[in-house]
Amino acid sequence: MRVKSSFLNISAGLLNQLIITILSFVSRTVFINSLGIEYLGVNALFTSVLAMLSLAEAGIGSSIIYNLYKPVAERNRLKVLALMKLYRNTYRVIAVIVLLLGLSVMPFLDIIVQDADVKHLEWVYLIFLLNTAVPYLFVYKHSYLNVNQKNYIVTIVFSISAIVSTSIRIAILYYTENYLLYLAVDSIITIATSIILARIVDKKYPFLRFGKADILDPETRANFMKNMKAIFMQNVGNYFIFGIESILISTFVSIIAVGIYANYKMLFDISRTFLNQVFAGMNHSVGNMVAVESAAKIFDVYKVMLLLSFWLYSLLSIGMFLLVQPLILLWLGPDFGMSGLILAVLVIMFYERGMRNTITSVKTTAGIFHEDRFAPLIQAAINLGLSLWLVQQIGLVGVFVGGLLSALLVPFWTTPYLVYKKVFKRSVFHYYRTYLFYTLLGLGALAASYAVSSLLPAHSLLAFLAKGVIVLIVVNLLYLLVFFKTPEFAYLARIAASFASKFNPFKRLLPSRLLRTEEK
Repeated sequence: MRVKSSFLNISAGLLNQLIITILSFVSRTVFINSLGIEYLGVNALFTSVLAMLSLAEAGIGSSIIYNLYKPVAERNRLKVLALMKLYRNTYRVIAVIVLLLGLSVMPFLDIIVQDADVKHLEWVYLIFLLNTAVPYLFVYKHSYLNVNQKNYIVTIVFSISAIVSTSIRIAILYYTENYLLYLAVDSIITIATSIILARIVDKKYPFLRFGKADILDPETRANFMKNMKAIFMQNVGNYFIFGIESILISTFVSIIAVGIYANYKMLFDISRTFLNQVFAGMNHSVGNMVAVESAAKIFDVYKVMLLLSFWLYSLLSIGMFLLVQPLILLWLGPDFGMSGLILAVLVIMFYERGMRNTITSVKTTAGIFHEDRFAPLIQAAINLGLSLWLVQQIGLVGVFVGGLLSALLVPFWTTPYLVYKKVFKRSVFHYYRTYLFYTLLGLGALAASYAVSSLLPAHSLLAFLAKGVIVLIVVNLLYLLVFFKTPEFAYLARIAASFASKFNPFKRLLPSRLLRTEEK
């Protein structure tokens, strides 16, 4: 059942990401041509500012989702309903807090946004604010689908919403160049999507709406508050790690630099989201497994996920290092390029954060929140201090170097230690030994890909596509040679064969031994 659920979730997620990627390129191109780089910078800056306001939500969702895994697995509807009602009431308070905090920021917009020729700045910000606050009234119900391993429903609804919203907004930019109307349409569709999903959940699980709730026991309430406080502290730290880049760039460099970086960030976010769709489809299955399986079983599945994580993140890291600059040049022109050093730092950050996702997902689904609650705050302090100093010493690249160093100094060590100690009951040496081997192998794949692709001319669409094909062939071939006989690869091969067997055209091509896959 877990394999089937993961398959549906991953398939829906990947299809959604393909659609979003195409629309993102079209939308960003039309946006820049219609409104210019300053509007793009303001767009990215307000997104960062409102991410800070969303810290009022930090910790609530993750804590309740963790508490839901066990009662959902045990079909304890009374406890599920009690948790969901607590979730609902908490999010109503959050929506009000975010709205009030957002309104309190409005008098300071001229300080935050410097030297930007953007009309109706207050109205622009207000629409951003409403788009952030109002969905909290409905979002708690989405999580119940995720816990039940049916997040493909959420993905499908958001995919349809994204197609409709992006298509309309592209038309608005192309024909009117009206930024306020562009934002208003996005806000209306976002809120409507949240309402539609809430109605789907009500229809699919009517007991959530009409059922009689149990009274939460003191232990569950205490655990919820304990985890919520810990995750809140972690997410405050995470904001100052991942959310302040645009604010620092706007303050110490320029709003135009924010706009230029936004294009690179979009490409990295597309890649990250693409891979998140693969692993998000598995994470809730892992959460279910953590609730009912042994440590040995969890560890075996974790090793498979770690290999898959390395394979995909290193493949995309290599591809982005070799292809992002040519893509920006072909897509937007030389005026929108950043230095190779900045690109290298961004790629390393992408790889490090991606490789950490697997161990972090086990940590989260196992409910390990309290033990390292101070780690993100320490990382945030290091990140903010280094970034503030380095951006003034070496310029734009200093913002990203500060972020990379803070990650290597704190979560790179704390997260694996806690998971191996509390979940796997093993020495953390296995993690770092595996990580070192994988990273050296990835560097070898990068060197081989660069050596072959450098033989092609630099600036043409055909050469760009050919380099992409070379990266795919070289990296995958090398990894196949290295991992072909490992148990982790055999497990992935059986899962892939199980997925492929669901499609009749492939069924006859697969060896029968690969089709004998556990459905648990």
